[in-house]
Amino acid sequence: MARILAFTSGPEDWQALLADPLKHWKKGYSARTLAHCWEAADGFPAEVARALGNTHDPELGHLEPVLAVPEFKVPLPGGIRSSQNDLFVMARSSQGSVSVMVEGKVNESFDKRIGEWLKDASPGKERRLKFLLKTLGLEGPVSDSIRYQLLHRAASAIISGEQYRAVAAVMVIHSFSQERTGWSDYRDFLALFGVDATEGKVQRLSSATKPPLFAAWVVGDPAFLSR
Repeated sequence: MARILAFTSGPEDWQALLADPLKHWKKGYSARTLAHCWEAADGFPAEVARALGNTHDPELGHLEPVLAVPEFKVPLPGGIRSSQNDLFVMARSSQGSVSVMVEGKVNESFDKRIGEWLKDASPGKERRLKFLLKTLGLEGPVSDSIRYQLLHRAASAIISGEQYRAVAAVMVIHSFSQERTGWSDYRDFLALFGVDATEGKVQRLSSATKPPLFAAWVVGDPAFLSR
């Protein structure tokens, strides 16, 4: 039964959950770095807590993590592959539960750009993209330069938030890149919602989605790159 969870005893327990446990578990790469960072934290890592606390939005007031699930899969229509999120955090604010999807990054990209992903697209891909845009409250089409992964990570936060009757959904990009790899792609994604991206701050993207959608770009402690 897929919904049965097991507690971790350390970062190494995250490795077995990866799509490719050997290829994706390397020192200095996002999966391993994120695991060490979050396992070392008492609650949210300090930089994540600061970003999530840097808001006047009542839905996120006094936010605390309740549980965290590595490699959390969210089924999407239009294909057999789910959105496999690096980390799902069910948190609780003063107003209720909050769905937080965390995407760890070092120097990896946010997957293909929409234009490349849609090249010779099957009906399933077209259906999936239409679903993602609707979930995000975006009226298509969107620019071909937008990164596909940002669409389905943000949508995953909303879908899971709706499932758990959350008052808010948050996508957190937890970046350990010393070169700020992917920042321009994140900035372009937020511009779809008319939002000017700011580092280290949670920002409301849409109140039209159910639940309302927020996003944050957080810079992680580089010490975890060598763990």
